[in-house]
Amino acid sequence: MTDQPRLLATLEGYAVEGGFDRPHEPTTCYRPTIALGRHEGPGDAQGLWHDYERVIDVAATLGIDGLRISVEWARVEPRRGQVDVSALDRYAQVAERARALGLQVTVSIIDAAWPSWLGLEAWLLPWVVPCALLQAQRVVTHLDSAADRVMVFTDPDGLVSNGYLNAMAPPWRRGASHDAASARTQIEEILRLARDDEVVGPKMVGETKTFALGLRSEEIEWARASSKGCEEIYLRSLVKGDGPTAAATALLVRHDNEWSVSTASQQLRAWR
Repeated sequence: MTDQPRLLATLEGYAVEGGFDRPHEPTTCYRPTIALGRHEGPGDAQGLWHDYERVIDVAATLGIDGLRISVEWARVEPRRGQVDVSALDRYAQVAERARALGLQVTVSIIDAAWPSWLGLEAWLLPWVVPCALLQAQRVVTHLDSAADRVMVFTDPDGLVSNGYLNAMAPPWRRGASHDAASARTQIEEILRLARDDEVVGPKMVGETKTFALGLRSEEIEWARASSKGCEEIYLRSLVKGDGPTAAATALLVRHDNEWSVSTASQQLRAWR
């Protein structure tokens, strides 16, 4: 462990790529509430599905140690058993670009959004367990040489608390403590199977203490005081994005179709 934790910025595909939850696009667990007008979907978002490279090129100048890139399951497998290999190829290209620029790449397999065909109550349905493990195996196999490590779940605790206790994310439940416990148990089972899997296990990130860090000055100060003994801090986010999972702020901003460093990046430099 180093004295200073590694800093990695996140790229959350659902919020930044564009191309989800509209007609003829991959649909996620957010599609029902988007259709009801409860919130806006990501729409075209930042268009990074076709423009990741320009963002990564700028990211390499920030002094961060790496990127965490989410491989969006709904894009890879829009219908059960229907795998889009070209989507996996694209994610591999993105990861390879980052590594070529000296950035460590961590791939997140299940982030905030999952395919609509899994159902809103995915983490309570036993048949989802082998599907999740298969997706992890698929991603690791295809991105093996492009990614340094994988996280099966970006934030398993948040997935449970936001979905079953705070009504902040699918399935939009509040105070469902019994189902929250069941969902947590099922997610832990997926993680156990992944750790024991000969394909996924060797690539999995160990259980290190990390922070999902915002970029306001007071949050930077809090993280500086709280990060002693941490190996990694994840900065949320490299690009703000759009839709229900968008970050509050970002390290990079776009003006006139050109990406540049934001004020938050200056705070990051002061910390480093």
